[in-house]
Amino acid sequence: QVQLVESGGGLVQPGGSLRLSCAASGNIDRISVMGWYRQAPGRQRELVATIPSDGSPRYADSVMGRFTASRDNARNTVDLQMNSLKPEDTALYYCHARLRRIGTVVYGDYWGQGTQVTVSS
Repeated sequence: QVQLVESGGGLVQPGGSLRLSCAASGNIDRISVMGWYRQAPGRQRELVATIPSDGSPRYADSVMGRFTASRDNARNTVDLQMNSLKPEDTALYYCHARLRRIGTVVYGDYWGQGTQVTVSS
């Protein structure tokens, strides 16, 4: 089995900061991509940031310059530092990993349970 466990969500005032963390565990052979998506009420899930195993992070235009994603390949973790938060950043944030389990050749997409981020005064 594979698990992605997120932490770090909460309530913050506009202009504030939060840091999300995600750890992947289980029978993992290799993770090709890790990152974060978000889904606000009434909207589709959207990409926030994604990091390939051997490349630089890619960000949604709406968070560029405010959010920073980082990944630790040895620990199978991915973090999201969110600064200058805006009310429109309010959403359920999901950790994502595209990985290959031990003993398999196919990569699959795995998701965390989601952590709520609310930006409000």
